[in-house]
Amino acid sequence: MTYRTTLDLLFKSHHFLPNYNCVIQNNVIGVIGGLGSDTTWCMANVLGLYKIPQISYGSFEPAINDQTKFPSFYRMVPNEGLQYQGIIQLLLHFRWKWVGLITPANDAGERFLQTIEPMLFKNGICSEFTERVEPNMHYSGNMLEMLHEKRVLLPNFMKSKAIAVLIYGESLSTIWLSSAIKTMELHSFLQRISFNNSAGDEITLNEHGELTAGFDITNLVTFPNNSYVRVKVGRLDPQNPPGKEITINEDRIKWHRRFTKYDCDPCPEGMISNDKDMETCVSCPADQYPNKDQDLCIPKIPNFLAFDETLAIVLATSALLFSLITILVLGIFIKHQDTAIVKANNRSLTYILLISLFLCFLCSLLFIGKPNKVTCLLRQSAFGIVFSAALSSILAKTILVVLAFMATKPGSSIRRWVDKELTYSIVLSSSMVQVGICAFWLGASPPFPDLDTHSMSEEIVVLCNEGSILMFYCVLGYMGFLATVSFTVAFFARKLPDSFNEAKFITFSMLVFCSVWLSFIPTYLSTRGKYMVAVEIFSILASSTGLLACLFFPKCYIIVVRPELNNREQLIRSKV
Repeated sequence: MTYRTTLDLLFKSHHFLPNYNCVIQNNVIGVIGGLGSDTTWCMANVLGLYKIPQISYGSFEPAINDQTKFPSFYRMVPNEGLQYQGIIQLLLHFRWKWVGLITPANDAGERFLQTIEPMLFKNGICSEFTERVEPNMHYSGNMLEMLHEKRVLLPNFMKSKAIAVLIYGESLSTIWLSSAIKTMELHSFLQRISFNNSAGDEITLNEHGELTAGFDITNLVTFPNNSYVRVKVGRLDPQNPPGKEITINEDRIKWHRRFTKYDCDPCPEGMISNDKDMETCVSCPADQYPNKDQDLCIPKIPNFLAFDETLAIVLATSALLFSLITILVLGIFIKHQDTAIVKANNRSLTYILLISLFLCFLCSLLFIGKPNKVTCLLRQSAFGIVFSAALSSILAKTILVVLAFMATKPGSSIRRWVDKELTYSIVLSSSMVQVGICAFWLGASPPFPDLDTHSMSEEIVVLCNEGSILMFYCVLGYMGFLATVSFTVAFFARKLPDSFNEAKFITFSMLVFCSVWLSFIPTYLSTRGKYMVAVEIFSILASSTGLLACLFFPKCYIIVVRPELNNREQLIRSKV
């Protein structure tokens, strides 16, 4: 639109014929202004072709000022690079090294950021935030009032702790100039112009077509009644030698120093300031944390469930105790293997179940101690496989109860299915599914030792990264599936008229098992460090103990304490 508007201005808008002057009485011989540097650039591209002077009073784009490319461009403002140098020196003079940046959301604003940010970084000045606002906003002296009137939401600015805020903007006005003066005469006039303005400053354009004047440095002092006074405190002049571009009159700023207040805020969490003159805080390394005064980084303490801790000792002792109890129960059943109650509950499945529970108790010991490559690979997969073997044995027991009842019906053909081969096939096939899941897990994304430096502020968690959390939940999910099937079958078979029916014990044991593991998941996810490991160990011990107690303690009571009841006649009469 800028190109078209400029051409319309030169060649009459109602008869758009570029390079032809059709019925035009007054020729345009000069243009004042440009809507920002982007618009000025487009205008200069067109006006330069016809040697028509363009006089800008608000554009600071350095590339436009190339007289070899834009010989017809003049600007009535000093070079913007001088401002950048002055801003840096001003910030360094007052030691304002924590600043914010507000720019228009356009190309000029982005160029400003690309120029000023490296200069800030080079001089040790940090920017807290960068806000981009609509380029059509008008600043009249009070930044907060402007934001309120325009209903602009700048969250970073409003909550900023910055000592100073740099606001970049451009003039947004254009004036078209028509006259009978010849274009070349205007060029000649602009090239040798020299006069003093009302402030007494000399107005002269240099060989680059830009104003040679400098900048005044003023301080805007605001009073409680919202009135303010501009105090000139320095001068930025391109004629001064390097290192002396900025001159500050300290006497002029002393009288209003009492309006300046500096606040020291505590460092954010996880950061320190170990020098009293530091304007910014620094973060501690990942394996360290700040001390109470936030002036020193302290090494984080390793967090894992060590064998010498009280919690680990209690859990390990419980695991060993229940594993011994399991061995004792197995010994009792082997010693009394020819008695009625042992025969009635399928000796082979009983032995497989007890051995699986024994291994389950021992698996919990793999979770104690500092994780290493071997324990990380073994603990979840070993636990999943042996627990699946235990649940497969229970499932086989439940299915056999149902088949045994159906086989007692006259003429039933199911009797030939009730044998050891069926028992072993159920246990083996159900367990091999879990073996396949664990093998795929270890092959695709195996667990490995890892460090968690973020979950806890003062400790570094030494853990086993599960590799694939999905596979971990697949292992738990499959055990939940076996438990659910066993519970469902046992629940419907609990009232079958069989003297040796243990479905009611299986139902209760599966209810305990499911309750433990359903409460495990939310508790596991809500804990961190050693307590997360302790939760899983407790769940293993609780569920294994529940199966051992519900399925075997009543039978052991009859075998050891009431041996007179351990015969076929008594069992039939009491319907154990």
